[in-house]
Amino acid sequence: MNKQLLTEFARLAVTVGVNVQKGQLLRIIAPIEAKDLVHECARIAYEVGAGDVVVDYSDDVLSRIRFEKAGLEVLKEVPQWQVDKQAYLIDKKCCMLSITSPDPDVLDGIDPQKIKEATMARLKAMKQFQYYTTNNIGQWSIVAYPNLTWAKKVFPNDNEEVALNKLAEAILKASRVNDSEDVVAVWDRHNRAVKGYAKKMNDFNFDYLHFQNSLGTDLKVGLIKDHIWEGGADVTAGGVVFNPNIPTEEVFTMPDRHKISGRVVASKPLSYNGNLIDGFELTFDGGEVVSFKAAKNEEALKNMLDTDEGAKSLGEVALISHDSPISNLNILFYNTLFDENASCHLALGRCYPSNVRGGLEMSDEELYAKGGNNSLIHVDFMFGSADMEITGVKSDGTEIKVFKNGNFVI
Repeated sequence: MNKQLLTEFARLAVTVGVNVQKGQLLRIIAPIEAKDLVHECARIAYEVGAGDVVVDYSDDVLSRIRFEKAGLEVLKEVPQWQVDKQAYLIDKKCCMLSITSPDPDVLDGIDPQKIKEATMARLKAMKQFQYYTTNNIGQWSIVAYPNLTWAKKVFPNDNEEVALNKLAEAILKASRVNDSEDVVAVWDRHNRAVKGYAKKMNDFNFDYLHFQNSLGTDLKVGLIKDHIWEGGADVTAGGVVFNPNIPTEEVFTMPDRHKISGRVVASKPLSYNGNLIDGFELTFDGGEVVSFKAAKNEEALKNMLDTDEGAKSLGEVALISHDSPISNLNILFYNTLFDENASCHLALGRCYPSNVRGGLEMSDEELYAKGGNNSLIHVDFMFGSADMEITGVKSDGTEIKVFKNGNFVI
């Protein structure tokens, strides 16, 4: 990634993504491979007035070694100082930038039970920070950075240098970063366009959506009463605008966890906890997954669904035209941040309170009583296709075609 584009990408992450405010603490979580982007983000954050920048680096290779060699009790332990650090960051009203640069198969072959128990222990210990972000108390954003292992997974027929350059180019193109336009202006236009579709869906106020395609999906998703379709930029409880996902193409809302029925077939693999789950489908009845299967890593899928009661239901339904910039790249990224924005998707687990009127003021118990879902996880998986048909059904039975041949027609 050349210097000019790296700087522009960092400016996007800091000023449009988390939109760090004067005097605010910025926390960056990043793999060691992304240090060049971290350095630029830190420099720009200080220049625009950040109070301080705290960086937590990760290392996929070290994570695998730890899972291979450490005992289960060690893997399940979450030191109190780590919990205290989260509490400190929340108390400081930080904004959080996550930089993802994964090895999609990093934990392939590791005992699934080890991964499950270690993941659940960390999710429970860090629940307060999940609440901080999903309830939009502070700004948060996710961007991506290329690495060689990931690049060779995406472009296996190219040599290392070519594959790495191709992945960098694809990340920038998907994130709408180029050397000829101001990235802030580009994202302002994009956010307005996405919000246009969200407004149309809100105006229709559908009771439920019916999804059908040739892969075998035949799914009805009821929408929570007083639901709100969102997309593009979001806003914190304090009124600060930020962009949670870069890139993003989706408009999304909250399902009613009681009103989901039928079969959904994934259209892309899901990378979850270092395992690639592929060729999978879920069957819902009464709002919960009642059966499932996967061609690859079915045990990882089972462990995800067994996380807690809410993991078997949905917290999000998102619509994305098949004819969209990321989809048109025709690249399987093996990374949910990108692949979910190339396809309609659903999320198992926790809902976003902002997707229902008054949700940000509700307690978890109030939201749950209304029909929202609560869980330690929020995992997106893709099920859109070029022939996806979506019919919106209103409370009076009126049917309106929302998608035809994979694209919006409203």
